[in-house]
Amino acid sequence: MQVALDLLETDRAISIGQEALEGGADWIEAGTPLIKSEGMDAIRSLREAFSGNIIVADMKIADTGSMEVEMAAKAGADIIVILGSADDSTVLEAVRAAKKYGSRIMADLISVNEPVTRSKELEELGVDIINVHAGIDQQMTGQDSLSIMKKVVREVNIQVAVAGGLDADSCAVAVQEGADIVVVGGNIVRSADVTASSKAIREAVDSPSVRAYSKKSIDEEIRSILGSVSTPNISDAMHRKGAMQDIFPMLAGKRMIGKAVTVQTFKGDWAKAVEAIDEAGPGDVIVIYNGSRHVAPWGGLATQSCLNKGIAGVVIDGAVRDIDDIRTLDLPVFATCHVPNAGEPKGFGEINAEIVCGNQTVKPGDYIVGDDNGVVVIPKEHAYEIARRAKEVEKTEQRLFEEIRRGATLSEVMKLKKWEKH
Repeated sequence: MQVALDLLETDRAISIGQEALEGGADWIEAGTPLIKSEGMDAIRSLREAFSGNIIVADMKIADTGSMEVEMAAKAGADIIVILGSADDSTVLEAVRAAKKYGSRIMADLISVNEPVTRSKELEELGVDIINVHAGIDQQMTGQDSLSIMKKVVREVNIQVAVAGGLDADSCAVAVQEGADIVVVGGNIVRSADVTASSKAIREAVDSPSVRAYSKKSIDEEIRSILGSVSTPNISDAMHRKGAMQDIFPMLAGKRMIGKAVTVQTFKGDWAKAVEAIDEAGPGDVIVIYNGSRHVAPWGGLATQSCLNKGIAGVVIDGAVRDIDDIRTLDLPVFATCHVPNAGEPKGFGEINAEIVCGNQTVKPGDYIVGDDNGVVVIPKEHAYEIARRAKEVEKTEQRLFEEIRRGATLSEVMKLKKWEKH
């Protein structure tokens, strides 16, 4: 089991690496972000701290193979990572340098178009280990590390590693399917309890038969991930975009996740808002632009109708009424405010058109997430990637909470003075 320390500071990497080893990790990897941040000193520090363990340097070498392998090897790396997509001449130079300096070469298949074919070529070129690593964009098209790895292990005779979003269950499957090495990053290094997380993966790798793993559909996985993160996590993952303005929860403590059924209507005209209930299905969120803080297009009767259909929630750029009924009906409702006034069902407007709600563009099918912090809109075409990134944000925050709990301040943990512009 190889732990990828995709961090920015060497001291944190060493601390987390020690905890990972206590949980059963075998190899320690200096991740690419760490190497870019700290240079070869990161590898030297890991070599000194973990003198009895294999050190992997994820250099992702694309050119000057001999020079960069020499740098990493002299810094103390036992295994040096090159890009599988690098030119053959670069691969050959890297392999020659590794032999000269007593290191091994791992080729990372991230974004390689023909991973099985390239794996066989890389074996012939002399690399020691193939790392099957599906990137986020590949995963969004239905590919993942495990499915690619299953094909690669049947075609090569060298060691095969697998990386990319692995947890205990997927690590167990990887071992069952023939992986020699599992590379785990975020699910260990961003855990609040690194040792426990490492131990769980160690147990899964050592006893893979006790684990079951089934691949979810993209929509199921998106909903599952979004159900485990907060709207602030999602906002961070979207670089502060997607958050609706002036939209507030009408019920405290309620979470809402679903695909948007959009409604464009006019001040107080509640016909299309109510008709959208018939268009929406279980797990959908009705998103309404009404544009009035004084006349409501929504109330208790409409809320009850949503419950009958299994609708996940309602978001209104405008007012609601019957707030006492809404609070007893227990359906997540988000709106600008609540008032006593209702409008008239005139029938103007449109269902499932692109709208603007809370100053955010919302298209039919976009993912809508709401909690006590507010509501965010996630474009459907990027939902999987954003969900995954939000999960990484959440993991990072869990780890930071743990480090602060141990006595550090937020400024110390975040290294603010180091990264300030001067």
